[in-house]
Amino acid sequence: MLVAALALVTVSCGGGSEPAEWTMTLDRVASPAGAASSEPQITVARGGVVLSWVERVGKTTSLKFAERTGSGWSTPVTAAAGDNWFLSYADVPSVMRLENGTLVAQWLENIDPVRESYNLLLSYSTDSGKTWARPFMPHHDGTETQHGFASLLELPGNALAVIWLDGRNSEFLDNDPASGTMTLRSAAYDAGWKQMADLEIDHKVCECCSTTAAVAQDGAITAYRDRSDDEVRDIAVSRLEGTKWTEPVPVARDNWRIDFCPVNGPALSVRGRDIVVAWFTVKNEVGQAYAAFSKDGGHTWGMPVRLDDGGSLGRVDVELLDDGASAIASWVEYAQGASEVRIRRIDRLGARSAPITVAGVSGGRASGFPRMARRGNELVLAWSDSGPSEDGQLQVQTAVGQLPD
Repeated sequence: MLVAALALVTVSCGGGSEPAEWTMTLDRVASPAGAASSEPQITVARGGVVLSWVERVGKTTSLKFAERTGSGWSTPVTAAAGDNWFLSYADVPSVMRLENGTLVAQWLENIDPVRESYNLLLSYSTDSGKTWARPFMPHHDGTETQHGFASLLELPGNALAVIWLDGRNSEFLDNDPASGTMTLRSAAYDAGWKQMADLEIDHKVCECCSTTAAVAQDGAITAYRDRSDDEVRDIAVSRLEGTKWTEPVPVARDNWRIDFCPVNGPALSVRGRDIVVAWFTVKNEVGQAYAAFSKDGGHTWGMPVRLDDGGSLGRVDVELLDDGASAIASWVEYAQGASEVRIRRIDRLGARSAPITVAGVSGGRASGFPRMARRGNELVLAWSDSGPSEDGQLQVQTAVGQLPD
């Protein structure tokens, strides 16, 4: 059991502070994931909370999932399996349940391992995972390039949207000055699984930072790491208005100029028109994690609130609370040569609670991205850790906690 009493400090206009106690208890619970498991992802929709992960046995990789119930995790179910998958600690498969009970899964199929080209595959099940539809792709460009880093979200009327990074224009062509870029695209399906749209959101984005998306009061919104012509790679959002995505709006102008992808995407959470985005950046050669709030559906953003205390590896997540003005954020803190998954409560005025250390993790890429989700007053966390394993084999771990009223 992890117990922490957190002092949330609100800074007044006069520069003083008024502490307020905020208590959060986390319990480690038995993970439903088996041995050699990694790449956790948690999806939350009106259909419920779903934890997914991958397990490897020999040459076969399986995408498995379990759901939160009143008595804990459900029995794991396999959504898909194969021996030709593209696997990445940052580009992870996922499973979500729609409001009508339909399960949707996404994973990646290798095309050319040398060029790291792969296809994004989708499937669905209407019988709680007993049988699955034949896999299909939301992209139809036919290029042997990257298609991944997908985010799933449910649209009104049991429709589905998927957002992904698309490499169809990533090859440099002498006669096409618009070539050589990674694009961000979206597709939508109606309740009968007819594809309704295939749209470009942004023509030039960071090549391998994960995406995030949700449905706010004004419609779908996605956050991602944008990329300018002079290699500034800050976080931006785009909103779906009618049948078109808006021009990107920067969440904050970090002006982080870097000549390669940092493989560290943002996280997003919404409640009505209140939105919070968390992200990673580097300032003065120190990795840092931040979050910012929007009160107007993502049109404008408040001042960033720093999440870490001394330095961060990023790998952030965030969950908005009921008041829309505060959130629980998670990140990987890096200090004195050690890496820890931490969480804390923040608000849009800049107040921060003391942090809770959830677990120590490897600072290497293999441990992946810790995930966090909230449904009601329950907070669910998942991460990969070798734990007491003598061979260093990763296994997905989980913890849950009840947020105070």
